[in-house]
Amino acid sequence: MSEQAAVVALPETEAESELEALAVDAPLVGIVMGSKSDLPAMQAAEKELADRGIRSEVRVMSAHREPDKVADYARNAKLRGLRVIIAGAGLSAALPGVVAAHTELPVIGVPLTSRTSVAGGLDALLAIAQMPPGVPVACVGVDNARNAAVLAARILGA
Repeated sequence: MSEQAAVVALPETEAESELEALAVDAPLVGIVMGSKSDLPAMQAAEKELADRGIRSEVRVMSAHREPDKVADYARNAKLRGLRVIIAGAGLSAALPGVVAAHTELPVIGVPLTSRTSVAGGLDALLAIAQMPPGVPVACVGVDNARNAAVLAARILGA
């Protein structure tokens, strides 16, 4: 006597339906920065990724002024198809660390200079490089968003 397995349609979870809604050409790298004034420096990352054929998205969000927005972005990044996040910030440079605290994805920090930077961006460099245990952030040189994109490409194996 053969038993037939009944095919039961399970209800689709919310996550599954969100994954199915993702476009095939969804970005693989998220580029975030704390201020619109950081955009000129961070465009080097976007250009390098585009030159390599790697899709990216660019967002401006402040770890200090919009902490919930940053946390939501980081928590949902993997679900949306991102595989690496590049985060640029100056001064206290909290953005890369806050992003890393809310995602398991690799985060690459780009310390940025501004007119109020200390010692040519040393303040941002130290803030990004000195992360607490369990919250890793890779760090590239000051204002070197292009190197962040090269590292992202290597992480992706592209």
